[in-house]
This record gives sequence, structure tokens and C-alpha cells, in this order.
Amino acid sequence: MKHKALFLDRDGTINVDTDYLYKIEDFQFEKNVPETLKYFFDQGYKLIVITNQSGIARGYYTEDDLKKLHNHIQEEAKKFGFYFTDFYYCPHHKDGTVEKYAIDCECRKPKTFLLKKAAKGHYLTLLGSYFIGDKPADMKLGRKMGLTTILVSSGYGKETVKTCKEHDHYIRDFSELRQIIK
Repeated sequence: MKHKALFLDRDGTINVDTDYLYKIEDFQFEKNVPETLKYFFDQGYKLIVITNQSGIARGYYTEDDLKKLHNHIQEEAKKFGFYFTDFYYCPHHKDGTVEKYAIDCECRKPKTFLLKKAAKGHYLTLLGSYFIGDKPADMKLGRKMGLTTILVSSGYGKETVKTCKEHDHYIRDFSELRQIIK
């Protein structure tokens, strides 16, 4: 049986965007995110994070730093009674300063590689699944993959909603997901 998923952007969507977040002590869930994600976890949705992390290519932090942060986020989620099925990230940016990551890759949102990898690796159906994020790249990726797209007002969402037309829904509070996803 294939599972439905909530594909989630990270910075500005599930956690407060602090510009190139990698320090554990700087992590903080956005308002109403843990309670809402627990609700959908209990409903059987797989929670998949798909995030661009160009700070690695820019030399601000390492992949090990990022993995430590993701482990911390997972531990914080467990305190609320849910967990993330997986974290997928793109460490690349064509203008990066770390040579091995300074490329124009196939995994940077809105390209579809990471979402396809997640869907295949976790036996997910895209029918009835959603992409939730705060930037145009999130909405464009969701649209390309035929997902229902939900733009959050947190992070860059208040700016994104002014120009981005790829979203199906716009929410001012993360808890409003319960009114959209039934």
C-alpha cells in the first residue's frame, strides 16, 4: 500500500528561518507546527522534509552540521509524539565557494529529483499528498509533481503570496492545515 505524504520545506515553514540555520541552539519550531504535524502523523501521513541548504555550498556549515541539526529536530518532534519519515536536502548552489558543491544540480528545488527520490524510497503516492512551504520554489516543485500546494505566511510566505501564483491554498497559521487537508 502506498502512503500519502506531507512534503515540507524546512526553514520558514516548520522552523523559524534564522538565515542559514545549522546551530542546534538556534532551532525553534514555527507556531503550531508540532501539534499540527502530530495530528497528521496520527492520521497516517508520512512527513518528508525537502530543503535547499546552500549554506553548505557557501561554506557556512558542513553536511555533518546539517545532519546533527536534523537529528536534533527529529528528537524535538518525538517530544511531541511524532517523527519525520526522512529529511532530503540539496547542499548545492552554482555560486558556492566550496568547489564540490558549487554546481548547478538536479536536486535544488524547484527541480524534482529529491521529491521523486523520497516518493520512490518511501513508497509514497502523490495522489492525495501535499507540498507545504514559504517560497516560490516550494510551490513550483509541488505543482510540477501534481501535488496540492499550500503556502504558509511564515518565513518568506507573506512576500511570496504577493507574486507567486503556483499555490492552491494560503494559510496564515500552520494549524489551518486541518481545515484544508481532510
